[in-house]
Amino acid sequence: MHPHRPLRKTVVLAMAGVAPVAALLTGAAASTAEQAAAPAVVQAAHVQPQPEPAQAPAPTTQVQVRKAALTRPVAPPRVPASVSKGLVPRVNFDAYRSAEASMAKSTPRCHIDWKLIAGIGRVESHHANLGDTFRNGKLRTPIYGPTLDGSLAGNRVVSDTDGGRLDGDSTYDRAVGPMQFLPSTWEHYAADGNGDGKKDPQNLFDAALTTARYLCEDRVDMRKAGDRVTAILRYYNSMEYVDDVLGFARSY
Repeated sequence: MHPHRPLRKTVVLAMAGVAPVAALLTGAAASTAEQAAAPAVVQAAHVQPQPEPAQAPAPTTQVQVRKAALTRPVAPPRVPASVSKGLVPRVNFDAYRSAEASMAKSTPRCHIDWKLIAGIGRVESHHANLGDTFRNGKLRTPIYGPTLDGSLAGNRVVSDTDGGRLDGDSTYDRAVGPMQFLPSTWEHYAADGNGDGKKDPQNLFDAALTTARYLCEDRVDMRKAGDRVTAILRYYNSMEYVDDVLGFARSY
């Protein structure tokens, strides 16, 4: 059993982070000479203009049909009510949904959906402090859990495993990022969720995909209630935690 993190309620500490529209105006004005000449020609000839014979419209080709279909406006993908109502910030939804799509390709047997990942994100960091990220998912202010030096009730001592590279502490470990991974767990499951070539626990897209990979370990199938519970207990061994995660997931 590989513990994800030792604390149920994480204390979050912060560090300083970080058409055209063109209008085409066209107009044509006849010269004074043209305006004078036009009526004179008609009067000299005494000819009344005749309407042109009606012509049948040219048949529509398959190519024209395909082009017309391509130019039709495409409706944007539907946004869940939980997103439109602000329960899940849009950037978080994009990250959770991207993780679901990635897992559907790499680990289809798991059948994990974005709502379960969102449940984890809600419990761990309130969706990265309500989506306080840049557009690429990088957190504006990094999120850290408490130092695991045994001083907090209920916390065991976890000595440093990453030389302080991820958590800024070279003596003890602490959970990092919006999904609160211990450095050792992150190193094992880390994923690049936004395709920038990096695996950053303080990036929402990377953290969401890493969470999905962690939950889908041991050949679980998230369509089964028992497997969902098993997976979440691996994330944090508490039935209260499981109830919270699944409750939020259902609400989304």
